[in-house]
Amino acid sequence: MLKTLRRLVDRHRHAHGQYGWLFRPYTGEELVALAVQSTGGDVRSAEPLAIAAVRLRGDRVLTSESLELRLALPKGLDAEALRRHGLRGIDLDDGVSMDQALARLLDFVGNRPLVGWRLDRDLALLNRQLRARFGFELPNAGIDLVQRYQRHHHHSRLEVAPAFERVAEQLEVPLMGRHSVLGTAVTTALMHLRLDRDAALAHRSG
Repeated sequence: MLKTLRRLVDRHRHAHGQYGWLFRPYTGEELVALAVQSTGGDVRSAEPLAIAAVRLRGDRVLTSESLELRLALPKGLDAEALRRHGLRGIDLDDGVSMDQALARLLDFVGNRPLVGWRLDRDLALLNRQLRARFGFELPNAGIDLVQRYQRHHHHSRLEVAPAFERVAEQLEVPLMGRHSVLGTAVTTALMHLRLDRDAALAHRSG
């Protein structure tokens, strides 16, 4: 309820602003798979380190239409700190600023529906930054693959969330660019398409 109210307030405040179009209903056929790599698991304090997104259209993952952003490291983070966080594949050269990354992400994603593995977590990481800098949160519709997988494979929501790699293996989806945020986004997109196909087959056989 609070999330819905906040979205309505954001839409009213920004309807005629630079990003007013983000709050309009999406009428196209594309989705966007999203992945965020961060400094830790606690969304209240973690900082995004890299963001990736890739578009889906029909039964295709449009890898030629993708976005990968590496952010400038927060102060106090170095190679050793990254290793302590269990992060690999992070370039220590200067990345883009948070403001630049968020602006490019908004332009790329638009008002398309989002698909993500633990999407609520990724959105919490991004929305905290968006709220502070742009005054609104992403209003996009979303599909969380953890919930979708558990629902279609009859797993109780009370269970510990399944591991990304294990679910990809069970769905016979290749892990693309392991430890790469863009690889995670592409794998997420492929998993979504596989679940779509399984659901369609189950519907026809039922």
